[in-house]
Amino acid sequence: MVGRTVKDVSPHEFVKAYSAHLKRSGKIELPEWTDLVKTGTFKELAPYDPDWYFIRAASMARKIYLRQGIGVGGFQKIYGGRKRNGSRPPHFCKSSGAVARHILQQLEKVKIIDLDPKGGRQITSSGQRDLDQVAGRIAVVAP
Repeated sequence: MVGRTVKDVSPHEFVKAYSAHLKRSGKIELPEWTDLVKTGTFKELAPYDPDWYFIRAASMARKIYLRQGIGVGGFQKIYGGRKRNGSRPPHFCKSSGAVARHILQQLEKVKIIDLDPKGGRQITSSGQRDLDQVAGRIAVVAP
């Protein structure tokens, strides 16, 4: 039996499974502003999905697993998008830094990630084990 890691499974399937795991565990507390806040200045509305916070947290944990040292500014670029300026040309716009910062603080509180001495965040050994366990469950279901 071969151990599966996050790199071996589909990103979409992993994020869905890990967000469900985070929601079930109840360790990450949902802030009261999740139904009101936009995820970036280029957005017109708040997300429709009520579980968007857990999905973003799972996605950010996966990104840190794959590339250590990403901080708030890096996540602003990753989750940024195209801002429509009406009749003027569209331009790239960063996503919300407060949302990224709050999710990173929540993941730190649960001991999934930790501060990197060189800057940004890094995955902890318990966080890596947690993510690999979820990836292993996905690999068993869909080989």
